[in-house]
Amino acid sequence: MIILAGLIVAANGFFPALWILFTSFKTEVELMRVPITIIPQAPTIENYIRVFVDQPILRFLFNSVVVAVLSTLLCVTCSALAAYALVRLRLPGAGVILSVLLAIAMFPLISMMVPLFQVMRDLGLLNTWWALIFPHAVLSMPVCTLVLISFFQDIPRDLENAAMIDGCTRLGALWHVVIPLTAPGVFTAGILAFVNSWDEFLLALTLSPRVASRTLPVGITLYQGEFSFPWPIISAALIVAIVPICIVIAIFQERVVSGLTSGGVKG
Repeated sequence: MIILAGLIVAANGFFPALWILFTSFKTEVELMRVPITIIPQAPTIENYIRVFVDQPILRFLFNSVVVAVLSTLLCVTCSALAAYALVRLRLPGAGVILSVLLAIAMFPLISMMVPLFQVMRDLGLLNTWWALIFPHAVLSMPVCTLVLISFFQDIPRDLENAAMIDGCTRLGALWHVVIPLTAPGVFTAGILAFVNSWDEFLLALTLSPRVASRTLPVGITLYQGEFSFPWPIISAALIVAIVPICIVIAIFQERVVSGLTSGGVKG
């Protein structure tokens, strides 16, 4: 049963990605052929050429990288400070704060669209990177804070006290002692924030719709016509969007796995 469950989970995760990959090498004629063929019979890279020719996808890719990286840095920094304060400073009502964080994490994004749009409009940030960086960081902050809290709780206070006796401030102890010791948790929180920002569509469509500041998920929608959906080209664009995430996960895989497993173990 365990093997069967594992195969089902693997198929659910890999089959759609493989289908998109195979579709990206098909022509529209082959895609509509009956019976359906999974593996392309006459593979072509024409779809990938069209992806880079028809729309400024490199610009969309650059926008997504900037927004995702900056929002991740902002989110992890604020989450680390919040988690450290909740764990070490014994704030009154810490339990209430944690409950509020959980509640915020469960809010549907659509319910916050109007106030977010009004705030960004009043600040003059619409159609800029910052219109997405700030909301993406804030929306990922509750989950990242909860992840970091589980790690910070395992760090003995004596290590920080020793650092402060040697001349470190509390922030210095956080940066030089706590963060290095909880690096897997920090990387886990960072990956969660990065992926959430990279994949986000609704805010990007509403707050930054102009081509110059458009991110990749919104930019991919430009490949569809008014009455047509060129699925091979859209599939090729999706592969271009997936590759950076795969690279990030591959680079930080050990850190992320370590973080996910360590965070659930209390010593």
